[in-house]
Amino acid sequence: MKRTDAPLAFAITSKGDDVSNALAQKMKTYLLDFDLRYDEEAPDLVISVGGDGTLLYAFHRYCHRLDKTAFVGVHTGHLGFYADWVPEEIEKLVIAIAKTPYQVVEYPLLEVTIRYINGGREAKYLALNECTVKCVSGTLVMDVEIRGDLFERFRGDGLCISTPTGSTAYNKALGGAILHPSLEAIQVTEMASINNRVFRTIGSPLVLPAHHTCLLKPVNHIDFQITVDHLSLVHKEVKSIQCRVADEKVRFARFRPFPFWRRVRDSFIAD
Repeated sequence: MKRTDAPLAFAITSKGDDVSNALAQKMKTYLLDFDLRYDEEAPDLVISVGGDGTLLYAFHRYCHRLDKTAFVGVHTGHLGFYADWVPEEIEKLVIAIAKTPYQVVEYPLLEVTIRYINGGREAKYLALNECTVKCVSGTLVMDVEIRGDLFERFRGDGLCISTPTGSTAYNKALGGAILHPSLEAIQVTEMASINNRVFRTIGSPLVLPAHHTCLLKPVNHIDFQITVDHLSLVHKEVKSIQCRVADEKVRFARFRPFPFWRRVRDSFIAD
């Protein structure tokens, strides 16, 4: 549980629309009235007001202090997967934040390391949902290594590597499995793979445990469109893309129970 003698430091990230901005300002005023401290640089708690994209933005803004910052989401649009609260409940949430020690729930993350042909430098990212890899143009051809051994040569539109929480996002749309976030694993899912008498891929999502590393090695192209959650960049002269379960974890503040499978049901199949 989180509670110290010092006032809780909080920050609020808004989607930016009028409804979200008004709600964020209202919550900020209420929490300051409870003598909590507003601190955008080093918050103990980050409140995301908007949608799942807003929470992803907040995660990347504070990914340098994941061991110190917890997140909670309020949704102002359609119910999203990371939302615990809706606008009608903000007074209840404010009182809970101000008066109640909260439980911290930790979920695994994806670490993506991109190495380049010229050597020396590398780019490292953390993903809350997923990383996708596509060619800038044409078919993606990648050798997929698992634990240092060649598993397959993939040909197709692209690959998606997701976290358990991200398994309900793009991964699900690609036909991947939904993983419970207590599983420290990543999932590799294909995008429109080419399978015929000449070329063959596994054709099924792969779930890799924390001690297994997936390494993607380019075969005929070296420039790729790589996304990490909502961030999308072209990386040139890529030598390899390494994906593994990160050492870091994301921390969510829970003020009431919200079981994972109820969250899945509410997000996808509830009336």
